[in-house]
Amino acid sequence: MAPKAAGANPQPSGPAGTDTLAATPSLSTLSPANDGILSPWGRFVRKSPLAALVLQRLALSIALLFAVSLMIFGGVEALPGDFATTYLGQSATPQAVENIRKDLGLDQPATTRYFQWLGGALQGDFGTSWASRNSVSEQIGKRLGNSLFLAFFAAIISIPLAIGLGMLAVHYRDRLADKVINVFSLAAISLPEFFVGYLLILFFAVQMGIATFPATVYDSMSLTERLSAIALPTATLVLVVLAHMMRMTRAAILNVMSSAYVETAELKGLSGLRIIARHAAPNAVAPVINVIALNLAYLVVGVVVVEVVFVYPGMGQYMVDAVTVRDMPVVQACGLIFAAFYIFLNMTADILAIIANPRLRHPR
Repeated sequence: MAPKAAGANPQPSGPAGTDTLAATPSLSTLSPANDGILSPWGRFVRKSPLAALVLQRLALSIALLFAVSLMIFGGVEALPGDFATTYLGQSATPQAVENIRKDLGLDQPATTRYFQWLGGALQGDFGTSWASRNSVSEQIGKRLGNSLFLAFFAAIISIPLAIGLGMLAVHYRDRLADKVINVFSLAAISLPEFFVGYLLILFFAVQMGIATFPATVYDSMSLTERLSAIALPTATLVLVVLAHMMRMTRAAILNVMSSAYVETAELKGLSGLRIIARHAAPNAVAPVINVIALNLAYLVVGVVVVEVVFVYPGMGQYMVDAVTVRDMPVVQACGLIFAAFYIFLNMTADILAIIANPRLRHPR
């Protein structure tokens, strides 16, 4: 048999070769002549590689969310103790406990209850709270709006500030401004959010009296009153996520500063900040998008501690209250919603990074 030419791509001779093409197709080696041996998915990948990658991310996210729902339900089932006994007290008769369990459906097999819960969750129905007998979906609707309101204002402050400080640190690299920003960011990363929150309460609410505590909001409040109420929890979240985003932005921009197009811009006599803003930052967008999405996920999921510290009526506080009284439908619903937000934002980061990659947008 004649040896293959150097650089030639091996052609599949059977099912084993077809597997490789379908699983990890090389866009440069697929040609129209291969269409006959490719699966429908392989042909779709060859014709629309960008859409194929996006669909893969969507499918993986759905599968991951299903797995997380199974873990949440299983974890709650594995907890020691029983809601009926906790609800009725230690002096409750066995018959009363059995009646409560039957009323709540706890006498059914775990598998049946899981699929009933999952089916309801897919329709937006998380059942009824065991403790309050109110609709969990209605309660979550109010609390989720408060949490998103807090996370939104923390995001619109922290993201532009982090990108701006990151660009400033690159411009004054290894000088005083860069060192001050780095020391500040390291200090902010090192302090846990509950400690930052208590410090802000001590200085601005207790000693200076210029901030509101606790951070209580209700429907009849105006926008100005709401913003005043969330000032301290928003500042806490900004300080916690700002440092991480800023450091990643600085690292991503520094990574492209030695590129040829940046050197060309410097030779043209452009100012440092203009080079960073117009040439370096756009080419460092993929890692910056990833770190921003991760921190946005934290702003929604990680508000639990901040909401408890500031007694803020959001999802985190609702979940902690439910854990205290072993209200499992509420705990499961909050856990699934937090997981869905985290997975969705990470999926969005992946998709934006794919779209921002010119090699994937314009494959050869």
